[in-house]
Amino acid sequence: MLKKLSVFVLSLFLIALNANAGSDGELTIKQNNSEIKKTKDCFEKINRATFAFNQGLDKALIKPIAEGYRKLPDGVQTGTSNAVRNLSNLVTIPNNVLQGDIKTAFINTGRLLVNSTVGLLGTIDVANKMGFPKYVKEDYGQTLGKWGFGPGCYVVLPILGPSTVRDTTGSFANVLGGDPWYNASTHGNNEFLSQGVYLTSKAISGIEFRANNIESIENLEKNSIDFYASVRSLYLQDRENKIKNIQRGNVEVIYEDDEDWEEVETSK
Repeated sequence: MLKKLSVFVLSLFLIALNANAGSDGELTIKQNNSEIKKTKDCFEKINRATFAFNQGLDKALIKPIAEGYRKLPDGVQTGTSNAVRNLSNLVTIPNNVLQGDIKTAFINTGRLLVNSTVGLLGTIDVANKMGFPKYVKEDYGQTLGKWGFGPGCYVVLPILGPSTVRDTTGSFANVLGGDPWYNASTHGNNEFLSQGVYLTSKAISGIEFRANNIESIENLEKNSIDFYASVRSLYLQDRENKIKNIQRGNVEVIYEDDEDWEEVETSK
């Protein structure tokens, strides 16, 4: 129990590295999404205070680390990105199954096996070169949404960032759901998919994302009349798009959950 708790607390800090985002270009926030309309900001005063705390943490710790990561050689960054993306299949695959998309679950299992072996532990995206279908991440919050659960109130979590009651429940499932990344191991050999490897991949994924969006976040904050409201709208729009599997052409990632925020529409 103590081990589970310590892993949970550590994971909260690591997932925080995924909490901020933006997109290059002129951001377009569409307010007519049904998810935005039906999600109430029940705890706005507390949410705004938490949001300010998270901004301070980002500027003091996360952004400087991301700036250092940005200076690494391109090959190192690409290999690292491929590896953590490969590990994200371990959350996507069970959610493919829970959503009844068995075909995609098999495809992503094949992607995981190919990239983990021929692709040198995922550092090379061999599956993409072989013509596998485009990879789309899934998470437990999306699964709950597809099962018909409403988002509930909008919340801003300390460190973790923007969420809803539904998505927070889904995020906890990733951490407390019986160590799901272990399930992909064979013959009881959990060396490659240990908790340490999983949590490290989460931290690196967040650092990489933040490094790729330094200017985007600054532009969003600078050009927003109310930065808090802009982030809230973008997050809710993103979640509705992901639940409905809406794919847009010119988008970038911004999502607080396991992997990232995703699919913020831009205009050129």
